Amino acid sequence: MIQEYEAEYEPDATRRDADDAESSRASRGWWDRNADEYQTDHGAFLGDDRFVWGPEGLDEADAALLGPVQSLKGLDVLEIGAGAAQCSRWLAAQGARPVALDLSHRQLQHALRIDGGAVPLVEADAGALPFADGSFDLACSAYGAVPFVSDPVRVFREVRRVLRPGGRWVFSVTHPIRWAFPDEPGPEGLSVAASYFDRTPYVEQDEAGQAVYVEHHRTLGDRVRDVVAGGFRLVDLVEPEWPAWNTQEWGGWSPLRGNLIPGTAIFVCERD
Repeated sequence: MIQEYEAEYEPDATRRDADDAESSRASRGWWDRNADEYQTDHGAFLGDDRFVWGPEGLDEADAALLGPVQSLKGLDVLEIGAGAAQCSRWLAAQGARPVALDLSHRQLQHALRIDGGAVPLVEADAGALPFADGSFDLACSAYGAVPFVSDPVRVFREVRRVLRPGGRWVFSVTHPIRWAFPDEPGPEGLSVAASYFDRTPYVEQDEAGQAVYVEHHRTLGDRVRDVVAGGFRLVDLVEPEWPAWNTQEWGGWSPLRGNLIPGTAIFVCERD
């Protein structure tokens, strides 16, 4: 059914408004349809139990953005937009108690395939977290949920609600500057093609005009203001540099572009 759906048409790419409900439906459907291909293409890079923040390959084991590795033992951690829960399995190996949450049923099935249910899995929307107040010590998201929601402040407030006082919230997203450039890894992706300040969502839609993929652009300043409006204090903003060992191309990410412009932004936040 998935293959038939994809073969029927080539989605039309456009820039238009998309509210939270449409964005959520599109994200759930896209990841359910594309989870198999995504894990096939990127599973080796992501690993089964590796915590990597983005295509550059920055590992949490080295970056310690959630805190010193030895301090994770015994902490309750929520991973949002967990995909196949690779990050959660790394956290579990450090002695933490992770819960992996994702909107996509098919992505979570891949998590079950890998570890047989060793990490608790929850299928839910990041804007309505099904947990009691103060359930977690830490929350994290590596390219999960945040780029795909029209109201990130709503998500941040939910994350703050389920965190205990002093809890840390760390998330990575496409670096906002990348929206001004074509999503190409070669030289054609090095010339500005759009306004950095155009916040109109990127939408792929079917023949009936229904969104099948939605991604939302926020400027760097927008992201900082969203963090503050969500009840957090920004303590660090990390822009990973492209390492010499990484020769892969992934969408618009590549060694060529990565050595010239940032591809990922990681926000390290804390609640009072």
